[in-house]
Amino acid sequence: MTTTTRLLTLLSLLQTRRDWPGSVLAQRLNISDRTVRRDVDRLRELGYRIQATMGADGGYRLDAGSELPPLLFDDDQVIALTVALQAATATGAGIEEAAVRALTTVRQVMPSRLRHRVNALQFTAMPARPGDAAVEPVPPDVLVALSTAVRAREVVRFDYAGGSFEGAGHPPDAAAPVPPRRVEPHHLVMSRGRWYLVAWDLDRDDWRLFRADRITPRTPTGPRFAPRDLPGGADATAFVSARFMGSQHADRWPCVGSVMLELPASDVLPFAGDGVVEDLGPDRCRLDAGAWSWVGLAASLNRFDAAIRVIGPPELTAAFATLAARNAATAAG
Repeated sequence: MTTTTRLLTLLSLLQTRRDWPGSVLAQRLNISDRTVRRDVDRLRELGYRIQATMGADGGYRLDAGSELPPLLFDDDQVIALTVALQAATATGAGIEEAAVRALTTVRQVMPSRLRHRVNALQFTAMPARPGDAAVEPVPPDVLVALSTAVRAREVVRFDYAGGSFEGAGHPPDAAAPVPPRRVEPHHLVMSRGRWYLVAWDLDRDDWRLFRADRITPRTPTGPRFAPRDLPGGADATAFVSARFMGSQHADRWPCVGSVMLELPASDVLPFAGDGVVEDLGPDRCRLDAGAWSWVGLAASLNRFDAAIRVIGPPELTAAFATLAARNAATAAG
């Protein structure tokens, strides 16, 4: 390291914990204890309040309130900052505009190498919902590689863990080599605690949703391509939401029906999810709800443990009959 680089690295380390033994700093910077003392003195001359700490090894502490250069970030910290500020636009906390301005300010004053990584990582964060899991970790380099390919409109090749067999009618041969997936990347989306790549699968000739934590990119990327429109003219968030609902196109449940429940609306409303509840009296209400299939909808309505009358459509009535026959067979053993 040059002296300047070493001083900045030392200052960055002093920010990360309260006390640093001098010998540990020397090991981290690959310098002698004497050079650590000299570098600390240089930082003090620049106005940083660094106190010596007592102990067997002796050490240093950066006083609270010290004025620090605002951008002492390594590559992983840059990715963390970019993700946090972009994701802030989906929190609904009223800080969306401030987050965008903060990211713009950070981008302008970063060194060109780090600015390139910030510019490369672009994604859409969908609003969090109750019950969402913690975000599944994805290596920063994978996120940057996928986002860069999205921006450059370049075909991506990658190995996909757990995704090579897609219902072909027989299990895959474990000994056979699995060819890499080849896709035209469209968008990177963070939703429900996971990162997803929305892409056109060239080998399956269809749109696919890939979990980024299962992707291992291969290099180099492929040729450039002309971007395709998502089904139905949807944007990336609507496409992802539709896939979670079991729909191929629209951001809505493919099966929607109406029933009358022998329960007060106040008892149904807390458990209706995205359904619509209409009060029909002290002991009766109407519920309009949806699901990925008619039988799935019928099964979900039974959770209310009350008498049900189907208002429509006929497919829902038939689904209750199918479910009843299956349950009767199960009860008969």
